[in-house]
Amino acid sequence: MSTGRTSPDKCGLYIVFSCLRVPQLACIISAFFLVLDKGIRWWDISNRIMFSWCFCIIGTLTIVILELYRFPTDFPFCWYNFSITYACYAALTCLSAAIFYPITYIKFLPYDASRNRAIAATVFSCIACVVYVMEVACIWECYKLKEIPCYVHTMPGLLKVLETFVACVIFVFISNTSLYMDQPALEWCVAVYSICFILAVVAMLMDRDEWESRLPVSFPVFHLGLTFLSILLHFTALVLWLLYQFDEKYGGQPQQSSDVNCIDRTTNGMCTWDQRLAVAILTAINLLIYMADLGYWAHQVSVGTGGQPTDS
Repeated sequence: MSTGRTSPDKCGLYIVFSCLRVPQLACIISAFFLVLDKGIRWWDISNRIMFSWCFCIIGTLTIVILELYRFPTDFPFCWYNFSITYACYAALTCLSAAIFYPITYIKFLPYDASRNRAIAATVFSCIACVVYVMEVACIWECYKLKEIPCYVHTMPGLLKVLETFVACVIFVFISNTSLYMDQPALEWCVAVYSICFILAVVAMLMDRDEWESRLPVSFPVFHLGLTFLSILLHFTALVLWLLYQFDEKYGGQPQQSSDVNCIDRTTNGMCTWDQRLAVAILTAINLLIYMADLGYWAHQVSVGTGGQPTDS
């Protein structure tokens, strides 16, 4: 898509940096160091949540450094698209960390100082999420995005962000290869998650005039086809995952008590059965998001809208 170069004045940039970026870093770094203690026993899910906080710290620091030493207009890419996209992902990352950390880790901690620090880290993650959302709103205002085309500022853009983020969370859980190894049906599910993630990323990158002109079909039809394919793939993955993970006829475990890894809840924050259930729920959520995406593009095709999506 064609975009003009419009950047806020130095005062606006300074306000964004001082009033939003500093609290973001303060909250995430506080959350990180609160639980970075030798007395805390680290489980897999906790390490992954720690990695998500590190991602936000590194990403935010990188943006701060780039904005301090080179103004966004110096970059060949659309800076406002990049900064808003990152802020959306960072907000979702902090939100997911604040959700998964208590239910998979904190509730298994003893009532001592380590538990209090973990709770405080969760609170800081929630605050960081709110500040990242505020950054998105602030950047929209600074760059006057209502007058500048921005894919993330549209309904399909936000849906694509959600689709790719949910896929990343699924990847975190299926990094435990024991969930699907040596089972072709479940390995197909993993392939589906990877294929759909790649298709969503491609759809986001293709949202430019130089690429749209090379498409053999109109832009809405292109997205409609990709989304429909993703829905079919996700549907097969959801059905196969539920059958082979929870149906005894296919070797699944219908109840949590049937998983020996879930017996000792004091030594494992999230057992294998919980991870299977989490993947199933996230697959269903992503399927619903893709269906909303399909509905949007079906409407665009039906009304004959060409080119860029609107903010409807």
